[in-house]
Amino acid sequence: MDCAYRIEDGAVARIPLQEAIEYRGAGFVWIHLEGSDDIDRETLQRDPEVPDVAANALVAQETRPRCDRIRNGAIVNLRGLAVKSEEDDDPLVSIRLWMCANKVHSRSRRRLAATDEVMQQMGAGLILDPGDLISAFAVAISARLDPEVAALGDDLDDCETGFEEGQVYRLRPSIARIRSEAISYRRFVAPDRDALTAIAAQDFAWLSDDDRLHIREAADRFARMTEELEAVRERAALIHEQISDMRAEQIDQRSLVIAVVAFIFLPLTFITGLLGMNVEGIPFAHSPEAFWGVVALCVLLAVVVMAWFVRQKWLNR
Repeated sequence: MDCAYRIEDGAVARIPLQEAIEYRGAGFVWIHLEGSDDIDRETLQRDPEVPDVAANALVAQETRPRCDRIRNGAIVNLRGLAVKSEEDDDPLVSIRLWMCANKVHSRSRRRLAATDEVMQQMGAGLILDPGDLISAFAVAISARLDPEVAALGDDLDDCETGFEEGQVYRLRPSIARIRSEAISYRRFVAPDRDALTAIAAQDFAWLSDDDRLHIREAADRFARMTEELEAVRERAALIHEQISDMRAEQIDQRSLVIAVVAFIFLPLTFITGLLGMNVEGIPFAHSPEAFWGVVALCVLLAVVVMAWFVRQKWLNR
């Protein structure tokens, strides 16, 4: 959804894009674009106040959080939660901004969840300059992303509880999902922190002390989320290793049982095979009591072997 706002003498008005591009007054204009690269590039090229470097950064295919100063303006990229859509599985989307004293161009390829909140603040007259706008985006993005990161930690706590209760194999898909999401979030949350720290350190006239305070607060929240994601990733890896160790231990125990059974039946198989040969001279071949004698011998031999295993404590391993 493309839109443009103008704030002049404290009054907020939503204006057409072309009027916002041509505006040269003393007020503040915010132009937000969403959609096709070609259409957005044409819109940006019509505004002479947007440098070519900034225009290319706004319509770039792949971006990461950053902050670069160009004279009295700045290119700021942030990454936040997107409005959920069935067409795209990526939960994060970038918001790219070119900011100067009286005008801000912003663009996102998909709908950013924090954009509606920022637009509401703009309509209520709470955003009066570029500093207010970037601080509003920083606070809104971090506030929406924080519960998602906390939810990953809570899900991992549930997995650890289930692990203690012995529900190991049921947890493997959940642990893999949590670890994957933590890695995906960590890839952009840490650069978000660095970008906000960089913009807060700039000495722009349109960036007030209150704006810097809010930006640093959002950067601190991103730093805390980064630490939480690293902890989640390490804990998930540890649980995965424990599951692998438990699986290997179960395989060892089952192999031991098979080996014990095979060792018990090995001498029994030898005796029965020896007495079952179809040759002359087999002892007690014509004795009716010989069968029960062989059975008794096999049972005694099995008991002796089992007692030896118990004495060696193999069955307790």
